[in-house]
Amino acid sequence: MTYIVTDNCIMCKYTDCVEVCPVDCFYEGENMLVIHPDECIDCGVCEPECPAEAIVPDTEPGNEKWLELNTKFAEIWPNITEKRDQMPDAEKYDGETGKLEKHFSEAPGEGD
Repeated sequence: MTYIVTDNCIMCKYTDCVEVCPVDCFYEGENMLVIHPDECIDCGVCEPECPAEAIVPDTEPGNEKWLELNTKFAEIWPNITEKRDQMPDAEKYDGETGKLEKHFSEAPGEGD
């Protein structure tokens, strides 16, 4: 098992999770984060830290596409290890449905 980031992170990009990760397995895109599944040690400390509740175990049904997305973009995007401010309209987008289709960007973030 590993933890993965799902669609509620898109357009929110809270980084509370990054700050507590003991193995620095988060990677930053323009408008979301992903977890590198091969680096995640399954400790679970990140899950309760996410205000958007976007971090879940990959074993939950229906998360196959999110495991693929996390795996793909963790190889491309830069590593992030320090907490930053969330996106400007994070509260507005928190809980919105269909964010992958409407807002996802493949562009990398800044990283550390």
